[in-house]
Amino acid sequence: MKSWKTTVAGIAGVIAAIASAVQAQLDGNPATVPDWGVVIALLASGLGLLLARDNDKTSEQVGAQRK
Repeated sequence: MKSWKTTVAGIAGVIAAIASAVQAQLDGNPATVPDWGVVIALLASGLGLLLARDNDKTSEQVGAQRK
């Protein structure tokens, strides 16, 4: 975890996505369903942050390979 700030933000985004879907599904109201558009958007942004690099890290510091 060389880019810990973006990794933590990514994990928080994924947890928020899962929590919002679970909360909507299990709230006891059968009329409430998860907003899958929001869930997918939160998952995509969370995964993007997990794959991102911190702004204060160079490519060499995180082990990026040159082409």
